[in-house]
Amino acid sequence: MVKKENREKVQHKDWYELDLSAIVYPTLQRRDYSSVYRLSVVLKDEIKPEVLQKALDMTLPRFPTYKAAIRKGLFWRYLEPNDRPGPFVQEDVRNPCQPMYFKANNRYLVRVYYFRNRISLEAHHSLGDGTGGMCVLLTMTATYLRLLGVSGIQNGGFVLDINEKPAEEELEDAYIRYANAKVCPPRLEEKTYRVRGTAEPFYTLNIIDGIMSVSEVMAVAKGYHATITEYLNAVLLYALLTKQQEEKRVSLRPVKIAMPVNLRRFFPSITLRNFITMIYPGVDPRLGEYTFEEIVEQVHNYMRYHLNEKLLRGDITTNAATQRNPFIRIVPLFIKDYVVRLFYTKIQDRNSSAGLTNMGALKVPEGMKSYIKRFDIYMGQPFSRRTNCAIISFGDILTVNFASSIIEADVERYFFRKLVRDGIHVKIESNR
Repeated sequence: MVKKENREKVQHKDWYELDLSAIVYPTLQRRDYSSVYRLSVVLKDEIKPEVLQKALDMTLPRFPTYKAAIRKGLFWRYLEPNDRPGPFVQEDVRNPCQPMYFKANNRYLVRVYYFRNRISLEAHHSLGDGTGGMCVLLTMTATYLRLLGVSGIQNGGFVLDINEKPAEEELEDAYIRYANAKVCPPRLEEKTYRVRGTAEPFYTLNIIDGIMSVSEVMAVAKGYHATITEYLNAVLLYALLTKQQEEKRVSLRPVKIAMPVNLRRFFPSITLRNFITMIYPGVDPRLGEYTFEEIVEQVHNYMRYHLNEKLLRGDITTNAATQRNPFIRIVPLFIKDYVVRLFYTKIQDRNSSAGLTNMGALKVPEGMKSYIKRFDIYMGQPFSRRTNCAIISFGDILTVNFASSIIEADVERYFFRKLVRDGIHVKIESNR
């Protein structure tokens, strides 16, 4: 008979519970929608696909929750190790972040693409957030460069040792560890302004990239007494307000941005799974007209108030309360799916006008720096008709990546026009 402690080890090795955020993403799965994000690294030399495939094969086993398939139980979904062939490196496609079907691609929920000098990783959000995905991408890129003969690339930061076994803390659901506030703060939900647009055909994702100088953006942000994140949030709010005013609606609505916060900044954790929560900076035009300076001040004060360990711990605790409820735990999965999907469609998704994430300034091992030009990050296809915006910087290059499933690009146009009026030089790239 297997001892209890040994049974637990075998069970942990054979499958992984979905983390607190990952539970939601499969529920929202549709034929034309998956929660998929994309991370890209642009190198200085052309990609050699056969070497990249070897690097992928060597790297992925280091990340057991990415070398996994999603399965459905009676009460919950879970991840199990996937030893099927793949995933296989592919030439890039015009429209990224397409739906990932759980039984396709040998059940892998990651894709790796190449185009000229670009390597792209797409991952289903059930596996982890952008931090975990960036570890996979940069570890694979470091392995790729080493296979090409580049020496002196040290492990560290986002580059992990592929010969080292993953630490237990990398695989944990960090939400549960920190969901220990003594109260579950309520959430105030309110319908926000939604962009009206013409839906693109299925499998079409409009990409617009703005490439600019970090030092220029930082100088302008300092002029408004704001950080880069606060300034770019304010610019997106300004663009959304301008779009709403242009529509000449009978009644105005608040404008809010759904912004993921990397909780690793506030709670010690090295988890490679999801560990984010959402905040919603915004303004309410029903209270009067806002100058841009007032929008920046509103965002600045909102961030200062909400980005602290106490409030974030309360938010985690509120999220975890539902999963911990004994009654909900025994409700069959199909009922949970129906309730979660209904709540997200009718309430959660209407709580913001756009999405924005900032991965910040990316650091890589010294031996890799001279081989990399820049990074891109895409939040992927929006759940509803709107635009998502993602920001990342490397050296003095800052990229703002918009992803939208509607034809109109008014919000993006207003956004970049404002940057140019503020004296920032912007280079635009698009898949249109």
